[in-house]
Amino acid sequence: MTKETFAIIGLGRFGGSVCETLVQGGAEVLVLDKSEARINNYKEIATQAIIGDAQDENTLKSIGIRNFDHVIIAIGEDIQASILVTLMVKELGVKHVTAKAQNKYHAKVLKKLGVDKVVHPEKEMGIRIGKSLLSQNMLDYLDLSPNVLIAEIKVSNQKLVGQTLVELNFRNRYRLNVIAVKRQDEIIISPQAAQELQFDDSLLVVGKTKDVEHFSSVIAD
Repeated sequence: MTKETFAIIGLGRFGGSVCETLVQGGAEVLVLDKSEARINNYKEIATQAIIGDAQDENTLKSIGIRNFDHVIIAIGEDIQASILVTLMVKELGVKHVTAKAQNKYHAKVLKKLGVDKVVHPEKEMGIRIGKSLLSQNMLDYLDLSPNVLIAEIKVSNQKLVGQTLVELNFRNRYRLNVIAVKRQDEIIISPQAAQELQFDDSLLVVGKTKDVEHFSSVIAD
């Protein structure tokens, strides 16, 4: 099976984190940044690390940017550079482009240029932290769509301890599916209806956002 190939343009905190995650997942990753210091930090991590100015179309052509399955434009504060590089990458025929946006206006321009996925790292992290502060039981979550998410929720309500999923009538009562139970270092995938819950278990649930948030508040009572 051929590995997916990724090119990351910009090695700030966001681009660097994406690089490390992709490499850990076994992907082929090229990184491009005009900072020699940043490239030196990742030359032992990425498959290929190149010092160069992505705003120079010849640089993009020389690394064969159009041959990558996915390009991530992670340029930091320079919105103008981000837009210019995005435009060139799209014109050079890259199949799939993800770009970091600084604000909603930047995001609108990126969408107009045909970016497949626009990300707002600071905003998304702020939302995650906000949700965790509002509900101490919601340890983490991942949006699957605007209305559906997967969340990890801690079992801290003694009323649930010792009961099974079927006794709790979980799916009908809470309108959620439990896809895993985390218990200390153990992860129980696709738990059976007879699975008994213990204090400090974490439930990995999937469902509509409103139902996940309702369940998180219920078990805090």
